[in-house]
Amino acid sequence: MAQKRSGTGPTVVLVGRPNVGKSTLFNRITGSRRAIVTPVAGTTRDTIAQPAEWQGTPFSLVDTGGMFGASGDPLHELVIEHGRRAIASADVVVFVVDGREGLVSADEEIAAALRGVKASVVMAVNKTDDRRARGRALEFYRLGFEPVIEMAAEHGDGVGDLLDEIVHRFPTGRRDGHQSAPEPETAIAIVGRPNVGKSSLLNRLLRAERSIVSDLPGTTRDTVDAILKWHKRTFRILDTAGIRRPGRVARSGQVESISVIVARRAIEKADVAVLVIDSVEGATDQDAAIAGEADKTGCGVIIAANKWDLMKERGADFVKEFDGKLRRQLKFLDYAPLLHLSALTGERTPRLLETIDKVAEARNRRIPTSELNRFVQAVTAVHPPASPGRREVRILYAAQTAVAPPTFVFFTNVATSFHFSYERFLVNRLRESFGLAGTPIRLHVRRREK
Repeated sequence: MAQKRSGTGPTVVLVGRPNVGKSTLFNRITGSRRAIVTPVAGTTRDTIAQPAEWQGTPFSLVDTGGMFGASGDPLHELVIEHGRRAIASADVVVFVVDGREGLVSADEEIAAALRGVKASVVMAVNKTDDRRARGRALEFYRLGFEPVIEMAAEHGDGVGDLLDEIVHRFPTGRRDGHQSAPEPETAIAIVGRPNVGKSSLLNRLLRAERSIVSDLPGTTRDTVDAILKWHKRTFRILDTAGIRRPGRVARSGQVESISVIVARRAIEKADVAVLVIDSVEGATDQDAAIAGEADKTGCGVIIAANKWDLMKERGADFVKEFDGKLRRQLKFLDYAPLLHLSALTGERTPRLLETIDKVAEARNRRIPTSELNRFVQAVTAVHPPASPGRREVRILYAAQTAVAPPTFVFFTNVATSFHFSYERFLVNRLRESFGLAGTPIRLHVRRREK
């Protein structure tokens, strides 16, 4: 449907009572699966935003939680507050209703609230492909919003007509698709187990209540992103749903299972993953599993020991013991910087941004071939690779074949692989020599063809 695009533009906000199809429409327009879609009313809690484009006009589409109607969600009031903030910033509001069920009192409640907003309101009657919805769209004209667009978000019927009407409502001067090239962005995924403080950390970094923060584990279901401008850098920060053990995910039902998939997609798209550890509880096997996901995808990794304000009085010996134990538990992340911080007090959160910037830069660093081969000569002169066979193994030269993460190919006279200990030695020396902290390094060995 609408093409994704980075950049700025008008803001379009989807509102409606729970389970009318806002998230399905969001995914249809953005061509993504950012919004979680299930038959469970109230699945969407956070407001999530995604760039979109229609007929050359870019805009930002925002999906809100179900703001009206009965809800047993203990966070319903927070959902309403976030929805109100999104509406206040909108250029166009799309009021989504359910054509199958027809006009209900909750729709009238929303209509009354929208009559006072500054944004232009477009009425979208969803699910009109169902025979039960035939003729019921007329009921919604009494709410006073015209025209009334009939559509079916699941199949795409009528969505183009809706987008035409949305773009037509954009303020004059904001419909031009010609914009300056978007600034480069560093994508940051905040990952970790439920309730370790990921959303609190995002809010501290943004100095705003961008994500819902609660003591209830699993509060964040969708992956929420926000733009942070810092020292002429642009960071897109992704606050992901907490990733639990697979067995617990299966028992918790469909919503959390999909949340884990969305969180892993965020890791795959990230330049840097910040693994948030609860300092009080320490690292767990699940923390190691999450870190393994990040390492496997090749994104940079930073370990953030959160809630350090509760630990700082324990002395230097405790810090040394804590760090040592954490490094042993996450030994395959020995390259990842470790920071002690507090999302609650803000202690050392500026240091986190500095470290993210350094790791992102290292992940994209390209080493000149001449420097790389001087490195090879110096390293192999002191510590040549082992020669398991009759012929001596010699590294003839090396080349960097990719960045993000840095990937190197070592050409030899005989070997097509190194012993794992020698490969580890080379990776460590590369990291030290060229400042590749925080990023995985990929290393391949090939025998030079004669």
